[in-house]
Amino acid sequence: MKKLILATTALALSAGFAFADGHAKTIRMGTEGAYPPYNFINDAGEVDGFERELGDELCARAELTCEWVTNEWDSIIPNLVSGNYDTIIAGMSITAERDEVIDFTDPYTQPDPSAYVAMSADADLEGGVIAAQASTIQSSHIASSGATLLEFATPEETIAAVKNGEADAVLADKAYLEPIAEAEADLSIVGEDVLLGGGIGMGIRESDTELKEKFSKAIQSMKADGSLNALIEKHLPGSATF
Repeated sequence: MKKLILATTALALSAGFAFADGHAKTIRMGTEGAYPPYNFINDAGEVDGFERELGDELCARAELTCEWVTNEWDSIIPNLVSGNYDTIIAGMSITAERDEVIDFTDPYTQPDPSAYVAMSADADLEGGVIAAQASTIQSSHIASSGATLLEFATPEETIAAVKNGEADAVLADKAYLEPIAEAEADLSIVGEDVLLGGGIGMGIRESDTELKEKFSKAIQSMKADGSLNALIEKHLPGSATF
């Protein structure tokens, strides 16, 4: 799925998760809050979406007290490492580059296709200007292709770049782009899907092995009883299930 941090300075792991006398401290669940249907802020000002419902259930199964915090995407890994929260649950694909800086739980989605959205079916996807959110697996893919990469801080800005003619197309998670293409008469899915990443997992500090194990076991239990597939079908219709 989305999000590849291309270069991250590993910060000191001074703020690790810890259990004391069998009791866990409150676990802070870090998310972006700007990438529907995975995570977004609803009208009540609360984190919502697939990962909110999933995260709450994982916390219940792991018998952990959890609270949600939001963080901008471009600093989401450094702020995990420095201790501003304890997990990343934000549509983050498991990649070798990220795994050099943080650890991941078991994946809670299968690898999901990325797609192009453009205003013309004839958009030049191979040699044109393609927009993507900065520090994503999509931006990395474009940078290694023959196309010209145009990066933006937020996914909304990538869509705007296509609509105002700055970019020929945008590459992002298909689950994110499909509702936009359906709602915007001038935009449509074009070209072939692009398979990137190794599924989405929760990001955990490398020092927090016990927390990683707790959440991985909770994810495994949801896979085993079918409840994870039910959430995927509810929030990410058409996505591959387990």
